[in-house]
Amino acid sequence: MIRIAQFSDLHYSEKNLAEADRCFGFAVDEAIRRGAEVAVISGDSTDHALDVHSPAVERLARQVRRLADHCPVLMLQGTFSHEPPGTLAIFRLLGGRYGVHVADRISQVALRLDRTWLGSRGWRFDGAQDQLPDGARVLFTCVPTVNKATVAASLGAADAGVALGQELAALLAGFAATNRAAREALVPTVGVSHGTVTGCITEHGVPMAGFDHEFTSGALFSAQAQAFMLGHIHRHQHWEQGGRVVAYAGSVGRFHHGEVGDKGFVLWEVGAAAVGFELMPTPARRTVDLFFEGKPDLARIEAAVAGGDLEGTWVRVRWTIADEDRHEVDREAIKRALAGAAGVQLEGRFVPIVRSRAEGISRCASLGDKVRAWAGVTGARVEPLLEYLERLSHQTPEQIAGEVLTRRPRAEAPHPLSLEVRPDACATEPRSIAGGAAAELELF
Repeated sequence: MIRIAQFSDLHYSEKNLAEADRCFGFAVDEAIRRGAEVAVISGDSTDHALDVHSPAVERLARQVRRLADHCPVLMLQGTFSHEPPGTLAIFRLLGGRYGVHVADRISQVALRLDRTWLGSRGWRFDGAQDQLPDGARVLFTCVPTVNKATVAASLGAADAGVALGQELAALLAGFAATNRAAREALVPTVGVSHGTVTGCITEHGVPMAGFDHEFTSGALFSAQAQAFMLGHIHRHQHWEQGGRVVAYAGSVGRFHHGEVGDKGFVLWEVGAAAVGFELMPTPARRTVDLFFEGKPDLARIEAAVAGGDLEGTWVRVRWTIADEDRHEVDREAIKRALAGAAGVQLEGRFVPIVRSRAEGISRCASLGDKVRAWAGVTGARVEPLLEYLERLSHQTPEQIAGEVLTRRPRAEAPHPLSLEVRPDACATEPRSIAGGAAAELELF
């Protein structure tokens, strides 16, 4: 049996530096304390392209050097948008008591009894000219991120995802013979890769369905490796089959709001025919989400603060309100209420005003037909509208105004913003022209 510490998705960058370095530094200390004999970083050591003089590069190199002074280290190429090709090459030059092997191509690599690395010349140790070396302590099968753009250029973007999965399945099955031979020689076998397994669960609790992901669990098991260590998905999870295990380590830190589950690294015990593993949690930051349907409730926020639930946490406040009410949210008051939080993120979602249009109204032959169509959509009574429309079409504005001004006044003065009209002096129920005027304004 050999003890292997697997770290993944470190995402070093200026933005993530405090979280990444605190959690990875803790993980390195714990791996050394627990006597890890090999360290594996299964992709996405960085969050994006970094300048070599940036503090994030210096801190990452310092932690990897600490590992290399304790045990041999294997670093796998991750997602190209996080680790542009060539990013990891500098880690080969770190020195240290033991070597750092950078797996940036599809290959197999053996860790020998003298704790040195020996990589295959081709894509595997094929048993002929490129044999598994004598004295191999453990055999690693390395499948770094594959460039989908290359596949898309050959097959077209629509077929690239499915074709990539099929090619990787055939590749993994091709490693089976070498891994079986190693197992017969009592050499532990380990796979290391970076990508998405169909059906896995993301750190936000979303199942990854579809047919355009890199791997299936069956394809990974077909490589016949006793343990298969994965990166890319930030949530720890695993699959088992016939005594073999495929597992994501998850990210070492919590870099986004809404991530569920513990963060940490995985400590493996791998033998030629047996495997065990354990997630070792890191002190990842706590995040809290406060969601409101409507304007944020400041009293509820203050109550949560008073209860001590938010002290030292990273808080996201999200609300959904109508667009015309956006000015009613006091962002500064929310920030003041959350002064004890480690960080505050405010996210307002504004629902725009949507006005309905009457379908087919432009094809109506007359203005009366348009009024009927509009009234059908809005649920308005059409008879008063047609009556006023008839009067408007046969009288001049001066005649209408004169008629209104000469009518007998009501006992009570009307509201200054409404003009009440009686069709004749004997009418007992007043009618309001305000509704008709509003309807005409909305209509035109």
